[in-house]
Amino acid sequence: MSKPRIKPANPQFSTGPCKKRSGWSLAELSGYSPGRSHRSQLCRRKLAEVTIASRRVLQIPEDWRIGIVPASDTGAVEIALWNLLGERGVDALVWESFGRGWLVDVRDHLKLDDVRIHAADYGYLPDLSQIDSGRDVVFTWNGTTSGVRVPNADWISETRTGLTICDATSAAFAVDLPWEKLDVVTYSWQKVMGGEGAHGMLILSPAAVNRLETFVPARPLPKIFRLTKNGKLIDGIFQGVTINTPSMLAVEDALDGLTWAESIGGLPALIKRCNRNASLVQDWIDQRDWVCNLAVDPQTRSNTSVCLKITDPAFDNLPEDDQRARVKAMVQALEAEAAAFDVIGYPDALPGLRIWTGATIEPDDLEALFPWLDWAFEQFGRDSI
Repeated sequence: MSKPRIKPANPQFSTGPCKKRSGWSLAELSGYSPGRSHRSQLCRRKLAEVTIASRRVLQIPEDWRIGIVPASDTGAVEIALWNLLGERGVDALVWESFGRGWLVDVRDHLKLDDVRIHAADYGYLPDLSQIDSGRDVVFTWNGTTSGVRVPNADWISETRTGLTICDATSAAFAVDLPWEKLDVVTYSWQKVMGGEGAHGMLILSPAAVNRLETFVPARPLPKIFRLTKNGKLIDGIFQGVTINTPSMLAVEDALDGLTWAESIGGLPALIKRCNRNASLVQDWIDQRDWVCNLAVDPQTRSNTSVCLKITDPAFDNLPEDDQRARVKAMVQALEAEAAAFDVIGYPDALPGLRIWTGATIEPDDLEALFPWLDWAFEQFGRDSI
């Protein structure tokens, strides 16, 4: 196969940090005020505006609290787990790397005794019908490292007494999250909106706030994790007063992304863009004999992080180390040609590729990418290296 001639105008297909919106530049962040304290009225207004605009775009109910916390989505999830869990048993859903990480926190570090594990292999979901609505549930909405997401929230009871803690970092702004079924939602700016890393969003339902104010966990909490004082929620965290010093440049960038989202039509437009992009990749997959979507059930396929499994028999029969070597060679060739950056699968996942199809990705770039994927496989994946 000859080398393709047309390249993506923007070859950034990383699953995080993700491509910024088309037309973005540092010059667009003219509202940034370097050297100003995050406690100044100006910067507190900007931090609060991130939460206000996020509520508008994501259509979050008014009685939910929205806070900006440190350490990206990981920090937001950790803060939720360490503050909220232990009041009752926990059901942990595990079907990819990040869900497995939350299980390790719950079982091995929080050392909770009553933990049930609902697990599935890469490419599949666990049996959601087995979830107990009287227990707290910890799950990722979209498994970024496997490309498998929950198709809906029908499995969550409206009369539940436990809390649902949802890591939604690659789902927020890409799906219509059912807020009435979720009690804690976390995500980071660096995913669907293409923002900067380091900061996470922590969104709490009234039930989650009630748990915080009535349950005292039997463990010390570092200052950076504390959400309550004297038995009451620290309101400032949810009004633009962050737990630690944020990057105001990242805040300005987050505001730019939210402004762009509203300018194109808000959440419906963002979802439409993600669905369109994922469909383009799936259409290409369906016409190939060497690759498939790692997510087996079409209803569970991610519309942001499409994970590709190489199915060519000669490749499939290789030892895993050899498979990883061939995938690495493919990815290095794509990067050398500036045809695709950062498309290798997650290190803990099965050997394969991963294509980000979030709202900031342009369809023309995907169309230009596909011949390069075919070329890379023919040159470095199918043949010995």
